[in-house]
Amino acid sequence: MLLSVALTVVAYLLGSLSAAIVVCRLLGLPDPRREGSRNPGATNVLRIGGKWPAFLTLAGDLLKGVLPVLAAHALGLPSWGLAAVMFAAFMGHLYPLYFGFSGGKGVATTLGVVLAMSPPVGLAACLTWLATAAITRYSSLAALVAIGLTPAYTLLWTRQAALVLATALIAAILAWRHRDNIARLRAGTESRIGRKRSAPESP
Repeated sequence: MLLSVALTVVAYLLGSLSAAIVVCRLLGLPDPRREGSRNPGATNVLRIGGKWPAFLTLAGDLLKGVLPVLAAHALGLPSWGLAAVMFAAFMGHLYPLYFGFSGGKGVATTLGVVLAMSPPVGLAACLTWLATAAITRYSSLAALVAIGLTPAYTLLWTRQAALVLATALIAAILAWRHRDNIARLRAGTESRIGRKRSAPESP
């Protein structure tokens, strides 16, 4: 019990390390919360800094989801403890302790969490993202579809109620964080992959 609680706290603190903000500060780039889409994530860092800073951001956001979940596996946490660690890492990215609780939307960290939870589930989510993005050219829609299907993938491959619940909560919160994107998708004004956004979006 105590080990699960301790690792959940560590997962939140690790999740609170915003890769976008750290990378931009180290490389002398503008604060991603105030430039471009104003979302501290890899896509916005790509807009304001280019491919290399964006890659570093993506890697950092993935790793902070992967590492605590791998630690939970290694320490033999029960499924509910693993679910708590997953959710804490995700919430740390959304509401980072070190950056005024103003974080990103959580797609990369969610993929990291899911990949570490169950590689088949993570691979299915990644392939869903790639297929949806290739067909529609909408990054936000690809994320919503991929993460939205993750609870079903989790049920199929793990059969663990706690993990299904965790991924369902993450999917619901991620959808809420993308509410502006959903509104633009419905209005037909959402930017497609490869095109610059003309107006900022909320983080």
